[in-house]
Amino acid sequence: MDIRLNDILVMKKAHPCGEKRWLVLRTGADFRLRCMGCGHEVMTPRFKAEKNIRQVLRENISTETSGS
Repeated sequence: MDIRLNDILVMKKAHPCGEKRWLVLRTGADFRLRCMGCGHEVMTPRFKAEKNIRQVLRENISTETSGS
């Protein structure tokens, strides 16, 4: 699964604060995620996080190069 920094992950289950969206702060074998509701940060193994992802929200940043 292609997860990048600053992606927002919508999870299947809500955090105890009620929010389902998490901001990706670190990727690799583990993910560091920040809850978009209360700001709580957690480190979780990649395989565990990927099982619980419902949707990945990503801003489309297009890199345009000028040909001049």
